[in-house]
Amino acid sequence: MIIDKLENLKNYASVNPLFPKVVEFLQQNDLNALEAGKHEIVGKDLFVNIQMAKGRTPAEAIIETHNNMIDIQIPLSDAETFGYTQRDALPEAEYNAEKDITKIPDLAADSYITCQPGMMAIFFPQDGHAPCIAGVPEIKKAIFKVKA
Repeated sequence: MIIDKLENLKNYASVNPLFPKVVEFLQQNDLNALEAGKHEIVGKDLFVNIQMAKGRTPAEAIIETHNNMIDIQIPLSDAETFGYTQRDALPEAEYNAEKDITKIPDLAADSYITCQPGMMAIFFPQDGHAPCIAGVPEIKKAIFKVKA
């Protein structure tokens, strides 16, 4: 997991060969101006979802993991808190291969971190994360999905 200011994403370009494409996309696009939905950047290997997500309490948040994709989650409208638990500490749960997601409901995360707009949270396949914890009913956010 990486938590940092969005402007520092360029410093992580060597972490994944598609990260420079994310940096380029951010330089050429205003995330707040993009329509809700999926925006392909490099086919199925790199895309961004712009969404209005329901704000949740820590108790309502669902821990998830991904086998094949890295999430770069960026709150746009309000602060967003993310729960975090290392994947190897999570119980077994059913994996949805089509959506590349395993959901582990009814489990509190080990720790929490809050990102303000202008920050990002990067979650790798080894990172269990519970997104959308917010003190507002709905939060606008961007989620870059990057092939791991």
